[in-house]
Amino acid sequence: MKRRTFIRTGLASAALLAAPSQLPLMGSEPKPRKGRNTTIKVSPSDLEKADLFHLGMAGYTFNKFDIDTTLAFMQKINVHYLCIKDFHLPLDADAGQIAAFKAKLSAANVIGYAVGPIYMKDVAAVDRAYAYAQRVGVDLLVGVPGTWGDTVPNREVLDHIEQKVRETNIRLAIHLHGPDMALYPDATSIWEDVKDRDPRMGLCLDIGHNLRYGSDSIYDLKRYSKRVFDIHLKDVTAPTKAGTAAELGRGIIDFPLFIKTLRKVGYKGSVSLEYEKDMSDPFIGIAESVGYFRGVQQTTL
Repeated sequence: MKRRTFIRTGLASAALLAAPSQLPLMGSEPKPRKGRNTTIKVSPSDLEKADLFHLGMAGYTFNKFDIDTTLAFMQKINVHYLCIKDFHLPLDADAGQIAAFKAKLSAANVIGYAVGPIYMKDVAAVDRAYAYAQRVGVDLLVGVPGTWGDTVPNREVLDHIEQKVRETNIRLAIHLHGPDMALYPDATSIWEDVKDRDPRMGLCLDIGHNLRYGSDSIYDLKRYSKRVFDIHLKDVTAPTKAGTAAELGRGIIDFPLFIKTLRKVGYKGSVSLEYEKDMSDPFIGIAESVGYFRGVQQTTL
Protein backbone atom coordinates (compact mmCIF):
# COMPACT_ATOMS: atom_id res chain seq x y z
CA MET A 1 0.00 0.00 0.00
CA LYS A 2 1.28 3.46 -0.83
CA ARG A 3 2.52 5.62 2.03
CA ARG A 4 -0.14 8.29 1.51
CA THR A 5 -2.83 5.62 1.84
CA PHE A 6 -1.32 4.48 5.14
CA ILE A 7 -1.30 8.03 6.43
CA ARG A 8 -4.79 8.92 5.17
CA THR A 9 -6.26 5.72 6.61
CA GLY A 10 -4.41 6.16 9.88
CA LEU A 11 -5.50 9.76 10.36
CA ALA A 12 -9.08 8.90 9.48
CA SER A 13 -9.02 6.20 12.12
CA ALA A 14 -8.02 8.69 14.79
CA ALA A 15 -11.55 9.99 15.02
CA LEU A 16 -12.81 6.46 15.66
CA LEU A 17 -10.35 5.48 18.35
CA ALA A 18 -11.75 5.42 21.88
CA ALA A 19 -10.83 7.88 24.61
CA PRO A 20 -8.49 6.54 27.30
CA SER A 21 -11.34 5.65 29.66
CA GLN A 22 -12.93 3.61 26.90
CA LEU A 23 -9.85 1.77 25.67
CA PRO A 24 -9.89 -2.01 26.18
CA LEU A 25 -7.56 -3.71 28.58
CA MET A 26 -4.52 -5.38 27.09
CA GLY A 27 -5.29 -8.83 25.79
CA SER A 28 -4.55 -11.26 23.04
CA GLU A 29 -3.70 -10.14 19.54
CA PRO A 30 -6.81 -9.55 17.37
CA LYS A 31 -7.50 -12.34 14.91
CA PRO A 32 -6.82 -11.54 11.24
CA ARG A 33 -9.86 -10.55 9.21
CA LYS A 34 -10.65 -12.76 6.25
CA GLY A 35 -11.43 -11.70 2.71
CA ARG A 36 -10.12 -9.18 0.22
CA ASN A 37 -9.24 -5.56 0.97
CA THR A 38 -9.03 -6.25 4.69
CA THR A 39 -6.13 -3.82 4.97
CA ILE A 40 -8.47 -0.92 4.22
CA LYS A 41 -11.92 -1.93 5.45
CA VAL A 42 -11.52 -2.02 9.23
CA SER A 43 -14.46 -1.52 11.57
CA PRO A 44 -14.39 0.92 14.51
CA SER A 45 -14.37 -2.00 16.93
CA ASP A 46 -11.31 -3.46 15.20
CA LEU A 47 -9.60 -0.09 15.42
CA GLU A 48 -10.13 -0.04 19.16
CA LYS A 49 -8.68 -3.53 19.43
CA ALA A 50 -5.76 -2.49 17.23
CA ASP A 51 -4.76 0.39 19.51
CA LEU A 52 -3.20 -1.93 22.03
CA PHE A 53 -0.09 0.08 22.64
CA HIS A 54 -1.37 3.31 24.20
CA LEU A 55 0.06 5.52 21.47
CA GLY A 56 1.27 8.68 23.17
CA MET A 57 3.69 11.57 23.04
CA ALA A 58 7.02 11.97 24.78
CA GLY A 59 6.83 15.40 26.39
CA TYR A 60 10.33 16.28 25.19
CA THR A 61 8.89 16.62 21.68
CA PHE A 62 7.22 19.85 22.79
CA ASN A 63 10.18 21.47 24.55
CA LYS A 64 9.58 24.72 22.66
CA PHE A 65 5.85 24.84 23.40
CA ASP A 66 3.75 25.29 26.51
CA ILE A 67 1.39 22.67 27.88
CA ASP A 68 -1.70 24.40 26.46
CA THR A 69 -0.31 24.24 22.92
CA THR A 70 0.79 20.66 23.50
CA LEU A 71 -2.61 19.48 24.71
CA ALA A 72 -4.52 21.35 22.00
CA PHE A 73 -2.46 19.63 19.34
CA MET A 74 -2.79 16.23 20.98
CA GLN A 75 -6.55 16.67 20.85
CA LYS A 76 -6.37 17.40 17.12
CA ILE A 77 -4.51 14.16 16.41
CA ASN A 78 -6.53 12.17 18.97
CA VAL A 79 -3.56 11.05 21.07
CA HIS A 80 -4.33 10.52 24.73
CA TYR A 81 -1.11 9.62 26.58
CA LEU A 82 1.72 11.93 27.63
CA CYS A 83 5.05 11.36 29.34
CA ILE A 84 5.35 14.53 31.42
CA LYS A 85 8.51 16.63 31.16
CA ASP A 86 9.57 19.01 33.90
CA PHE A 87 9.51 22.06 31.62
CA HIS A 88 5.73 21.58 31.57
CA LEU A 89 5.44 20.66 35.24
CA PRO A 90 8.46 21.68 37.35
CA LEU A 91 10.15 19.18 39.64
CA ASP A 92 9.34 21.42 42.61
CA ALA A 93 5.67 21.81 41.68
CA ASP A 94 3.42 21.92 44.74
CA ALA A 95 0.04 20.30 45.23
CA GLY A 96 -1.84 23.26 43.77
CA GLN A 97 0.29 23.38 40.63
CA ILE A 98 -0.03 19.65 40.13
CA ALA A 99 -3.80 19.76 40.59
CA ALA A 100 -4.11 22.57 38.03
CA PHE A 101 -1.87 20.70 35.59
CA LYS A 102 -3.83 17.47 35.95
CA ALA A 103 -7.08 19.38 35.43
CA LYS A 104 -5.74 20.60 32.09
CA LEU A 105 -4.85 17.05 31.10
CA SER A 106 -8.28 15.80 32.10
CA ALA A 107 -10.03 18.53 30.12
CA ALA A 108 -8.02 17.48 27.06
CA ASN A 109 -8.75 13.79 27.69
CA VAL A 110 -5.04 13.08 28.17
CA ILE A 111 -3.46 10.74 30.72
CA GLY A 112 -0.06 11.64 32.12
CA TYR A 113 1.22 8.08 32.34
CA ALA A 114 4.81 8.78 33.43
CA VAL A 115 7.29 11.54 34.22
CA GLY A 116 10.67 12.12 32.61
CA PRO A 117 13.24 11.64 31.41
CA ILE A 118 14.81 12.95 34.60
CA TYR A 119 18.58 12.95 35.16
CA MET A 120 19.60 11.71 38.60
CA LYS A 121 23.24 12.51 39.17
CA ASP A 122 23.31 11.71 42.89
CA VAL A 123 21.24 10.37 45.77
CA ALA A 124 19.64 13.76 46.42
CA ALA A 125 18.49 13.93 42.79
CA VAL A 126 16.97 10.45 43.12
CA ASP A 127 15.01 11.53 46.20
CA ARG A 128 13.79 14.64 44.42
CA ALA A 129 12.72 12.71 41.32
CA TYR A 130 10.83 10.06 43.27
CA ALA A 131 9.13 12.62 45.50
CA TYR A 132 7.99 14.39 42.31
CA ALA A 133 6.66 11.18 40.78
CA GLN A 134 4.76 10.43 43.98
CA ARG A 135 3.18 13.89 44.08
CA VAL A 136 2.18 13.65 40.42
CA GLY A 137 0.72 10.20 41.09
CA VAL A 138 2.38 8.11 38.36
CA ASP A 139 3.76 4.59 38.64
CA LEU A 140 6.57 5.03 36.10
CA LEU A 141 9.61 7.29 36.17
CA VAL A 142 11.66 7.54 32.98
CA GLY A 143 15.15 8.49 34.02
CA VAL A 144 18.88 8.46 33.56
CA PRO A 145 20.88 7.51 36.67
CA GLY A 146 23.80 9.82 35.91
CA THR A 147 24.74 12.89 33.89
CA TRP A 148 25.58 13.51 30.26
CA GLY A 149 29.34 13.33 30.77
CA ASP A 150 29.38 10.06 32.71
CA THR A 151 31.00 7.02 31.14
CA VAL A 152 30.24 4.42 33.82
CA PRO A 153 27.16 3.95 36.01
CA ASN A 154 27.14 5.32 39.55
CA ARG A 155 26.48 2.27 41.72
CA GLU A 156 25.50 4.35 44.73
CA VAL A 157 22.81 6.05 42.66
CA LEU A 158 21.54 2.75 41.26
CA ASP A 159 21.43 1.21 44.74
CA HIS A 160 19.44 4.17 46.04
CA ILE A 161 17.03 4.00 43.10
CA GLU A 162 16.44 0.34 43.85
CA GLN A 163 15.61 1.28 47.43
CA LYS A 164 13.14 3.97 46.26
CA VAL A 165 11.52 1.54 43.81
CA ARG A 166 10.87 -0.84 46.71
CA GLU A 167 9.58 1.92 48.97
CA THR A 168 7.26 3.57 46.44
CA ASN A 169 6.42 0.81 43.91
CA ILE A 170 7.23 3.35 41.18
CA ARG A 171 9.05 1.61 38.34
CA LEU A 172 12.17 3.03 36.72
CA ALA A 173 12.64 2.97 32.95
CA ILE A 174 16.21 3.97 32.09
CA HIS A 175 16.33 5.99 28.88
CA LEU A 176 19.08 5.27 26.36
CA HIS A 177 20.66 7.88 24.10
CA GLY A 178 22.54 5.96 21.43
CA PRO A 179 26.00 7.08 20.32
CA ASP A 180 25.41 10.61 21.64
CA MET A 181 25.92 9.54 25.25
CA ALA A 182 28.55 7.14 26.58
CA LEU A 183 26.36 6.15 29.53
CA TYR A 184 23.53 3.82 28.49
CA PRO A 185 23.92 4.04 24.69
CA ASP A 186 21.70 1.02 23.96
CA ALA A 187 19.30 -1.50 25.45
CA THR A 188 21.99 -4.03 26.34
CA SER A 189 23.94 -1.49 28.39
CA ILE A 190 20.83 -0.90 30.50
CA TRP A 191 20.01 -4.58 30.76
CA GLU A 192 23.44 -5.33 32.19
CA ASP A 193 22.75 -2.90 35.05
CA VAL A 194 19.18 -3.95 35.85
CA LYS A 195 19.02 -7.69 35.15
CA ASP A 196 20.01 -8.65 38.70
CA ARG A 197 18.08 -5.86 40.39
CA ASP A 198 14.47 -5.36 41.40
CA PRO A 199 12.25 -6.39 38.45
CA ARG A 200 10.62 -2.96 38.56
CA MET A 201 13.86 -1.49 37.19
CA GLY A 202 13.90 -1.63 33.39
CA LEU A 203 14.22 0.19 30.08
CA CYS A 204 12.75 3.00 28.08
CA LEU A 205 13.57 1.60 24.65
CA ASP A 206 14.23 4.48 22.29
CA ILE A 207 14.14 2.54 19.04
CA GLY A 208 15.81 5.29 17.02
CA HIS A 209 18.76 5.97 19.31
CA ASN A 210 19.24 2.24 19.89
CA LEU A 211 19.51 1.68 16.14
CA ARG A 212 21.88 4.63 15.68
CA TYR A 213 24.22 2.88 18.10
CA GLY A 214 24.14 -0.13 15.80
CA SER A 215 21.82 -2.29 17.91
CA ASP A 216 18.77 -4.08 16.51
CA SER A 217 15.79 -2.43 18.22
CA ILE A 218 13.26 -5.07 17.22
CA TYR A 219 15.49 -7.90 18.38
CA ASP A 220 16.16 -6.03 21.64
CA LEU A 221 12.42 -5.58 22.17
CA LYS A 222 12.04 -9.36 21.97
CA ARG A 223 15.13 -10.10 24.05
CA TYR A 224 14.40 -7.68 26.90
CA SER A 225 10.60 -7.46 26.66
CA LYS A 226 10.01 -8.28 30.34
CA ARG A 227 11.95 -5.18 31.35
CA VAL A 228 10.77 -2.79 28.61
CA PHE A 229 8.41 -0.46 30.48
CA ASP A 230 8.26 2.40 27.97
CA ILE A 231 9.07 2.91 24.28
CA HIS A 232 10.04 6.08 22.45
CA LEU A 233 9.04 5.95 18.80
CA LYS A 234 11.45 7.37 16.25
CA ASP A 235 12.64 6.67 12.76
CA VAL A 236 16.20 7.31 11.63
CA THR A 237 18.02 7.38 8.32
CA ALA A 238 21.02 5.16 9.17
CA PRO A 239 22.19 2.68 11.85
CA THR A 240 25.11 4.93 12.78
CA LYS A 241 25.75 8.16 14.63
CA ALA A 242 25.33 9.93 11.28
CA GLY A 243 21.71 8.76 11.14
CA THR A 244 19.24 11.62 11.47
CA ALA A 245 15.66 11.75 12.68
CA ALA A 246 12.85 11.19 10.19
CA GLU A 247 9.09 10.91 10.13
CA LEU A 248 7.94 7.38 10.93
CA GLY A 249 8.15 5.28 7.76
CA ARG A 250 10.66 7.55 6.02
CA GLY A 251 13.69 6.00 7.68
CA ILE A 252 14.99 2.45 7.91
CA ILE A 253 12.97 0.96 10.79
CA ASP A 254 10.64 -1.87 9.76
CA PHE A 255 7.44 -0.70 11.48
CA PRO A 256 5.21 -3.57 10.31
CA LEU A 257 7.66 -5.98 11.94
CA PHE A 258 7.99 -3.73 14.98
CA ILE A 259 4.22 -3.69 15.55
CA LYS A 260 3.95 -7.44 15.03
CA THR A 261 6.71 -7.86 17.62
CA LEU A 262 4.87 -5.64 20.11
CA ARG A 263 1.91 -7.98 19.78
CA LYS A 264 4.02 -11.13 19.93
CA VAL A 265 5.73 -10.17 23.20
CA GLY A 266 2.47 -8.87 24.71
CA TYR A 267 3.80 -5.39 25.33
CA LYS A 268 1.51 -3.53 27.73
CA GLY A 269 3.12 -0.13 28.10
CA SER A 270 2.91 3.02 26.05
CA VAL A 271 4.61 3.73 22.75
CA SER A 272 5.27 7.45 22.70
CA LEU A 273 6.38 9.38 19.66
CA GLU A 274 9.47 11.48 20.35
CA TYR A 275 9.71 13.61 17.24
CA GLU A 276 13.07 15.36 16.91
CA LYS A 277 13.42 16.15 13.22
CA ASP A 278 12.25 19.77 13.49
CA MET A 279 11.42 20.65 17.06
CA SER A 280 10.73 24.29 16.24
CA ASP A 281 7.91 23.31 13.87
CA PRO A 282 7.08 19.65 14.56
CA PHE A 283 3.33 19.53 14.00
CA ILE A 284 3.07 18.31 10.40
CA GLY A 285 5.76 15.69 11.00
CA ILE A 286 4.01 14.47 14.14
CA ALA A 287 0.66 14.21 12.37
CA GLU A 288 2.25 12.30 9.49
CA SER A 289 4.01 9.94 11.88
CA VAL A 290 0.88 9.26 13.93
CA GLY A 291 -1.13 8.60 10.77
CA TYR A 292 1.53 6.27 9.43
CA PHE A 293 1.78 4.31 12.68
CA ARG A 294 -1.97 3.84 12.89
CA GLY A 295 -2.13 2.85 9.24
CA VAL A 296 0.49 0.18 9.80
CA GLN A 297 -1.42 -1.04 12.85
CA GLN A 298 -4.49 -1.60 10.67
CA THR A 299 -2.66 -3.37 7.88
CA THR A 300 -0.97 -5.76 10.29
CA LEU A 301 -4.17 -6.92 12.03
